Amino acid sequence: MTLQTPKLSAQNVSVHYGAKQAVRDVSITMSMDEVTAFIGPSGCGKSTFLRTLNRMNDTIPSAKVSGEILLDGEDIYAPSMDVVQLRARVGMVFQKPNPFPKSIFENVAYGPRIHGLASGRAELGEIVERSLKRAGLWDEVKDRLDDSGTALSGGQQQRLCIARAIAVDPEVILMDEPCSALDPIATARIEELIADLRGKYAIVIVTHNMQQAARVSQRTAFFHLGELVEYGLTDEIFTAPRQPRTKDYITGRYG
Repeated sequence: MTLQTPKLSAQNVSVHYGAKQAVRDVSITMSMDEVTAFIGPSGCGKSTFLRTLNRMNDTIPSAKVSGEILLDGEDIYAPSMDVVQLRARVGMVFQKPNPFPKSIFENVAYGPRIHGLASGRAELGEIVERSLKRAGLWDEVKDRLDDSGTALSGGQQQRLCIARAIAVDPEVILMDEPCSALDPIATARIEELIADLRGKYAIVIVTHNMQQAARVSQRTAFFHLGELVEYGLTDEIFTAPRQPRTKDYITGRYG
């Protein structure tokens, strides 16, 4: 399956936590132009695999990753790869909103400041405003940028975390069940935001919600028991899956 603009590609990626194998020989290519959804039952390896894409598993002492992951053709596990720079290029939005205990402004300004992306306060302010606008949050918070980020509602906090991720001008945004802690209205806002951001960044989302995967993604990968069972156009995965396991999961026979 050839994609328009390969941005991230994984070849024979496996992940072990000590003696336990969590992901087995996953090969997949993700493009800049499409949102890719990872679906599958709990414990199937989809979040573990997502975390390999910006080396978040490095923070777990027992984790061992094998295989190859390329970002624009560059091996992200090469010894020469600067992991801090990698995580600026491949941002992560977590399941539970996790704003810093700082002001709204400082939450968004944090990354650009430590990466030296702004020459002064005025330029930093421009980056903060642009990021909050892209995250669909500016109009709601522009008059209270000095308020704490933790005082926002859950849905606003998640959009603040997305603004924080895009403030460092990443190329890829990974989202690990970004709506699972949110109400339906906040979920709809995040889904609209994902549609707006599509094409500006390569976006990969892990979701338990198959309707959400169908709404927001152009390609879907189905994981089961640590394996990538099927990967293809979202419409085809949901209407005419090729693999019996995919069909059983989508029709609710297990999961």
